[in-house]
Amino acid sequence: MVGVKSFIAAGAAALIGTAAYAADMPLPPPPQIPLQIPMIVEQPVGGWYLRGDIGIGVQTFSSFNFTQTNAAFVWPSTWAIVQQDIQDTTIFGLGIGYEFNNWLRADVTGEYRTKALFKVTGSYSNSCAGGGVCFDVNQGNYSAAVVMANVYFDIGTWWCLTPYIGFGLGGAYNTITGIQDTGINSSGTNGFGYAATDNSTLNFAWNVQLGVTYNVNNNFKVDFNWRYLNLGSPQSAIVECQNTPSCPAAFYTFKDMTSLDFRIGFRWLLQPDGGVGVMSMMAQQPVYAPQPMYAPQPMYAPQPMYAPQQYAPAPQYAPPPQPPLQSRG
Repeated sequence: MVGVKSFIAAGAAALIGTAAYAADMPLPPPPQIPLQIPMIVEQPVGGWYLRGDIGIGVQTFSSFNFTQTNAAFVWPSTWAIVQQDIQDTTIFGLGIGYEFNNWLRADVTGEYRTKALFKVTGSYSNSCAGGGVCFDVNQGNYSAAVVMANVYFDIGTWWCLTPYIGFGLGGAYNTITGIQDTGINSSGTNGFGYAATDNSTLNFAWNVQLGVTYNVNNNFKVDFNWRYLNLGSPQSAIVECQNTPSCPAAFYTFKDMTSLDFRIGFRWLLQPDGGVGVMSMMAQQPVYAPQPMYAPQPMYAPQPMYAPQQYAPAPQYAPPPQPPLQSRG
């Protein structure tokens, strides 16, 4: 019985001592849990790009001026333009440019503007055969090749859309082909003239642009562009008269040929792609959560030192007195 009680007491003491020792030990640090946090990194910009454009040009000119080369001819003083019109044109363009940063870029473009039919009607009353009012109907084709140096300012990017403004200077190689002059007299007679050759002139050109770019990815972008383009003042060749005793032998000037262009453009950046959009999500090394801050472990006072107990010596017991021996004799 004594042995079992001693064993239980020893086990309890050992358990209490272990718990006290564990309480004195500092807590282990929490485990580090890797967190895959994607980092948003701004995509570097800059570099060369190629571009292509296609669109429609709504063309017009301010006046149709004549310049006669036959000084003997007297031009009617009542001559006036009563109708003028020119058809729209289709635009095909190519270019190469450089993007300096995320707000400035520049390029050089070349484009061909397809043939567009023009028609101009003039009238006069004096010197009209048969009296009344006579008419001259001039018609032909106009086309142009345009080279421009452009600079653009990107305003900012929202939801992959980048609005911008642009300006350009260059030259337009304007060509007038197939011009004819049909005279309609009130007497019922007709006159006819035409230019035996085509004529091309190189004119100063300039433009102003507004547009928005859709960033498909860092290397491919789509432009939606409005442009005001001034093409200068192209001239026709000299129109020679037929079936007319006298002829002014005039050439005509299309004063201030302009166009409102609506284009869709495509740009391909030549540097390697680094992601999608202006801001790209790039894979990163695991990022560990910061360690939590724990309160410092409490400082425990040392165990008190007890003085050893002093025990009184055990009393010395005298042997009991022996009774006197009785003699039997």
